[in-house]
Amino acid sequence: MRLLVLALLAASPAMAFTPEFPGPSTVTLSVSEDFGSFAQPLAAWTEVEFPQDRVEGRITHTAWRIEPPVGFSTLSILAPIRDALGADGWDLLFECETDSCGGYDFRYRLDLFPEPEMHVDLGDFRYLSARKGAERISLMVSRTASLGFVQMVAATQSGAPATRPAAEPAPPVQVAGAEVLEGLAFDSGAATLSGDQPALQGLADWMRANPARRITLVGHTDASGALEANIAVSRQRAEAVRDWLVADGIDPSRIDAQGVGYLAPRDTNATDEGRARNRRVEVIRD
Repeated sequence: MRLLVLALLAASPAMAFTPEFPGPSTVTLSVSEDFGSFAQPLAAWTEVEFPQDRVEGRITHTAWRIEPPVGFSTLSILAPIRDALGADGWDLLFECETDSCGGYDFRYRLDLFPEPEMHVDLGDFRYLSARKGAERISLMVSRTASLGFVQMVAATQSGAPATRPAAEPAPPVQVAGAEVLEGLAFDSGAATLSGDQPALQGLADWMRANPARRITLVGHTDASGALEANIAVSRQRAEAVRDWLVADGIDPSRIDAQGVGYLAPRDTNATDEGRARNRRVEVIRD
């Protein structure tokens, strides 16, 4: 899958709108489809979904890593892009920031590149969607302590969009986007699983019911210790889940395991409870 994505990078065409950033930037990944689709949010997350347009046509996903000046913020990255869109004749459809977007649920409903191509801090991100004639743009902006990250979806519609109301909730075992495998208890610095694992049994059952599907497991840690060590531990946690699934009869070729350390927290690292929530494994379907 990653090799295919990298191959598509070389073939990606120039975009109708290219954002400018407050500092040196690098394209980390760009993928295009001659005829594809994406869900463009038009409002914040509700209990089960966000109102959206399903846009079909030529779709290009591009992500950048930015080295902004000291004292930067997600707003200082997004604001000049928003102004440039306005000056270029784009109409703003929707804009939000972290909690006003819907937090964790909003972020994980979006189709974003995984680490390290795109990083999203669940406590600091901004989203914007815009329209210009038959063209659409969606932007996600986030950051680490020293780097900015932007992912843009640019689309030229092939027809009129179909606006959808909020959808019905998915069944608990249906894996969509990125889902935290709740109930896996990892001690700080450890990557060992033992005993019954109800969350993993449900995932194993889903994989048996969908034999053509693959998954990626992404391990996360709290912020204790050095980044390199935490990335190693987080990968070991993802591999521990992979080993459990393989032992339960799942083909290992259907499971990828990655680790991102403490780069994508879902809670504060200032409390024991927050650190425990950050020590987790997420599953993403391919």
